[in-house]
Amino acid sequence: MKKIIPYALLLLILGCGAAQSDPTTQKGIPSGPAGVKGSVGTVEKTGINAVPSGNTAPGEMFSDQRRVSDIMDFLASDALNGRDSGSPGIEKAAQYIEGVFEENGVMPYFKTYKDTLSNFNEPAYNIIGILEGTDPDLKNEMVLIGAHYDHIGTKRAVMGDTIANGANDNASGTTTVLEIMRYFSGAKTNKRSLVFAFFSAEEKGLLGSKHLAERLKEKEFNLYTMMNFEMVGVPMKDKGYLAYLTGYQMSNMAEVCNKYAQDKVVGFLPTAKEFNLFMRSDNYPFHQEFNVPSQTFSTFDFTNFDHYHKVGDENSEMDFEHMAQLINTFIPIIEGVANGAEQEIKYN
Repeated sequence: MKKIIPYALLLLILGCGAAQSDPTTQKGIPSGPAGVKGSVGTVEKTGINAVPSGNTAPGEMFSDQRRVSDIMDFLASDALNGRDSGSPGIEKAAQYIEGVFEENGVMPYFKTYKDTLSNFNEPAYNIIGILEGTDPDLKNEMVLIGAHYDHIGTKRAVMGDTIANGANDNASGTTTVLEIMRYFSGAKTNKRSLVFAFFSAEEKGLLGSKHLAERLKEKEFNLYTMMNFEMVGVPMKDKGYLAYLTGYQMSNMAEVCNKYAQDKVVGFLPTAKEFNLFMRSDNYPFHQEFNVPSQTFSTFDFTNFDHYHKVGDENSEMDFEHMAQLINTFIPIIEGVANGAEQEIKYN
């Protein structure tokens, strides 16, 4: 049903498209594991997917396959009609993300969670929340964790299917950030403040992240680092690490991440450098405005997913176990970054 992406088209990858849709009621929104706090699960420590357990406490919750699938089943459902920016579908996705923030006690960064885009013709919103840090001094330093939640809407029918659901691109990144947020909202182990940003209109040219980066710069936002998640729904093939980092050689972010993961979790993908993916996702506007390490983690390795910007980008193609492992692996990484006595991540 799907063709392998020609290499010419790969130059565009990670600078995606937009689409959204419209569940007509709230019945499609998972109300349990996706949005609210639940019981502690068991996470086994197994090599690259390890989650250090020495510094965890009762009540802190890791992710699991069920939680991931519940969120993905909503965000990548046909009811959202591909989450095109400015569409009824992405509005429902925005409402869903706001609901997860509220259920987990995450405060809006601005007066409301919605950050209205000033550079897009249709009504479109970034959704921004903050978990204040626990340290009286370090809480003034911000770690921004982001993902875009829009996709490209609908396309010409293939076997009767017109909806580009955007499961990998980027319901997977959105789910990852939601689950990281849920964990820290319960754990409250972050000394620095964590800002969670979900961007609209990424597929229109990084418009949501451009708008937010410029707005935060005007407000003298004290950004330490920006960590972005893009297309993490399927594992890489024959790699010795879990995810690659765009702009790998520009900073020591991978080194710092691997230190806190106690494993080689983040690696270098030569093709990502060849196609300059550093400039093709929502990390880039923050690099431009703040000149601090702002980079994207991804597991799309140019060989493991044939449905980029196609109607075949559906949940059936996703690996929810892989996603849960990735989320759980990044929890101690983000905790370490948030709690280090000094700002360790630096551009070279």
